[in-house]
Amino acid sequence: MEADDEFDAARDGSRRTRWRGLVGVSVVRLWKRTVRTRSSRVVATVGAVALTIALLVVVTGVALGLAGGGAVDDTDADVQIVPEESGALSAVDGVEGPRLGETNERAESIRSSDDVDHASPVLVEPVKLESAGDDEPKTVLLVGVVPDDESRTVGGLSTDALEPGDPHYANGSYDGPRTGELVLSEAAAERLEAEPDDELTVGGSQVPENASAPTVTATAVEKAGDGDDETPVALVHLSELQALSGADNDQLADQVLIWGDTNAAESAAADEYPDAAIESHDGTDPSALFGDGLAFATSLLAFVVGIAICASFVATTAGMTVTEDRRTLAVLEAVGYPTRSRLSIVAVSTLLTTLAGALVGIVLGVGGIYAVNALASATVAPGAVALVHPILVPYALAVALVSGLVAIPYPLAVAARTSVLEEVGR
Repeated sequence: MEADDEFDAARDGSRRTRWRGLVGVSVVRLWKRTVRTRSSRVVATVGAVALTIALLVVVTGVALGLAGGGAVDDTDADVQIVPEESGALSAVDGVEGPRLGETNERAESIRSSDDVDHASPVLVEPVKLESAGDDEPKTVLLVGVVPDDESRTVGGLSTDALEPGDPHYANGSYDGPRTGELVLSEAAAERLEAEPDDELTVGGSQVPENASAPTVTATAVEKAGDGDDETPVALVHLSELQALSGADNDQLADQVLIWGDTNAAESAAADEYPDAAIESHDGTDPSALFGDGLAFATSLLAFVVGIAICASFVATTAGMTVTEDRRTLAVLEAVGYPTRSRLSIVAVSTLLTTLAGALVGIVLGVGGIYAVNALASATVAPGAVALVHPILVPYALAVALVSGLVAIPYPLAVAARTSVLEEVGR
């Protein structure tokens, strides 16, 4: 009879049932520790993991911004031509990187190719603009394009409100009529306190001494695509921005965008720019991190430091928690829980605490990215420097899980040394 009444957690029931029971015991035990008894260790673990994961998310978001180019890279083009070893620094902080030359002429040649609908060089320049009644010019990221009769998306904005063509280019003489048109994003309009039909004056170093400042007119205010509502972007005609920034001498541009059949566009691009990087454009791709040295180094450093710090905190606090909980573990041993089951409860509790901290950290990290973008936009950068991407969520959870697995051996070693006889004798 005594043998029939004995409880053996390792033998009774199916494996799935046993694990469901162990996880249930772990969750209840963790919940009671959090809301009823000694919650300081749990809160400390969750807080440490949350701060570490938040930092990881923010730094990885900055790395994505470096690799992806931010809002200015949001386009519906089919193929993109960029210089080899090109980065996104010019889009992020105004530092000029490698550029393509003779873009106006070569884009015209690409447009004449079969199955190519349109091709446009794209020049990105931070420019100071001043609205009427404003005492201080504000920096906006101007994106120069050559629009056509079709609706295109460049820099997250539609080209519909720009006059087709690029009349100021005038076959390379840059003495044609200026349109003075400007399509503002909502963020740019808010920064400049401008509305459609408002006249804006160009200021800063772009205006030579003893020369009258050129003016532009806001033809439209549009919501930026791809969910980016922070970067102040505006579309202008390419040649007007080239002349304003001094890029007209060599017809410089940061990239060339092509619309049409992908194979035909890539072939035409290779003919005109055999030494440039040619890629199908599909927006911000996390795999771009591996092609950008600075972005990859930044994200890798954040990954290593995140795991090291997170695992250290989890191992320390979980070990302290197990030390405090030795009596509870002794009770579990006394009622028939074998060593493997008790260690499983410790392991599951540690991982659950780590994942709870990761969830909090993801929320804090996303908020941190918006805070960093707001701070950078108000100080040193013309727009967003970090990106929020859905892949950050599973990435952060995976890092937290790995950190928890790295940290588990220490609390398990402490739990394994717990003896029911020693605890009862205390």
